[in-house]
Amino acid sequence: MAARTELLTRVLPVPDRTAGSGYAWYATFVLMLAYTLSYIDRQILSLLVEPIKADFGVTDTQIGLLQGAAFAIFYTLAGIPMGRLADRGDRRKIIAYGVAFWSLATALCGITKNYWQLFLARVGVGIGEAALGPAAYSMLADYFEPAKRGRALGFYSMGVYLGIGLAMIIGAQVVTALADDPPLVVPGIGELGAWHLTFLIVGLPGVLLALWVWTLREPPRRGAGAAAPEVPLREALAFLRANRATFGAHFLGFSMVTLLFNAVVFWMAPYLMRVHGLAPAEFGITLGLILAIGGAIGIYAGGAFADALRRRGVQDAELWSGILGALLLWPFGLYATQAPSGEAALIAFVGFMVFASFPFAAAAAGLTNVTPNRLRGQVAAVYLFAVNLAGIGLGSFLTGFVNDHVFADPNRIGDSMAWIVGIAAPLAAAILWFGRAPYRRSLAALG
Repeated sequence: MAARTELLTRVLPVPDRTAGSGYAWYATFVLMLAYTLSYIDRQILSLLVEPIKADFGVTDTQIGLLQGAAFAIFYTLAGIPMGRLADRGDRRKIIAYGVAFWSLATALCGITKNYWQLFLARVGVGIGEAALGPAAYSMLADYFEPAKRGRALGFYSMGVYLGIGLAMIIGAQVVTALADDPPLVVPGIGELGAWHLTFLIVGLPGVLLALWVWTLREPPRRGAGAAAPEVPLREALAFLRANRATFGAHFLGFSMVTLLFNAVVFWMAPYLMRVHGLAPAEFGITLGLILAIGGAIGIYAGGAFADALRRRGVQDAELWSGILGALLLWPFGLYATQAPSGEAALIAFVGFMVFASFPFAAAAAGLTNVTPNRLRGQVAAVYLFAVNLAGIGLGSFLTGFVNDHVFADPNRIGDSMAWIVGIAAPLAAAILWFGRAPYRRSLAALG
């Protein structure tokens, strides 16, 4: 009887009361909150550049390494084993442990006493956040059918922009409120200034969110390969090699957008302070709202746009979101970084945020569409490895490096950003354009 039951569960679909239901959207909301928190914790550094430079005596290149290499290298390397865990384990628990770990690592940033301690704490943030992406992509692909994944992943991915925006708003308010206060003296730790306390304030609440994630229901695995046994990493890599034209164009094209996104977004606050003479209290809320609302609108619109094209029979719909976003962000990004005033820069930055975020929900949906179920966690991990190594690892670092070694002037930070946008945006559009045909072939092969 047991053997017959096991056979039937492999042949017949398992009823799934979560797929596409109200509960699926509730779970997506909770995962979106986790994604929001992850970006608050990683992006808060952007608003703290100047006080950290003053305290530790570091350069723009070293600050870029804190946001880039310290975070991205370990984030991307840890993503591969996290993807394997997501393909065979309880994905909600993986995410819950990750949320708790990166939240405590963010709080640890607030008690560091030198550059290298802060560097190591940022490594911890990266390792913890690596647990979220592969497991969340895999869960959402099981919660929603293909025709709804663009919107679902768009809603989840709104967390990126809500997190970046809230980091700017919360950070600006905390830094401004604490700016004139004397350092807080903590026994056994020493003096904690405004930037130290900011890390503690944004980091510690994440432990509560980890407990909330733990309460989610694990969705049944469905779709191609759902009933397959655990797939070794070598088979996942063999699948990627067999579809290298598809995934090569996908990974590289969206990596270029991620690179220019980080090159501009991380350095926007220092640009407004250095070039246009604005204080965080003057632009923090406005910039935060642009990041949160503009980015959220863009990423959801990009996912909905891809879903609409797919309903009309456009098989490479997800790549069209990437192509359109890369082309339309170009003029806005160039003007925002060369604007004659801070107000003009912020107005142009609205358009940049909408179109720079437009591709990414569709990118995630496209990835799940051309990947069998039991490989989704590992393939998502490789995708996140590529886009984050290029985007987070190189984007913010390149801006600082170009500014230090090409322009050699802190006030030329806008020129450094403009050069990166001017090259990366059309390159991304061209790569995704040529990736359309192999993407359609991989989609047809999967059936």
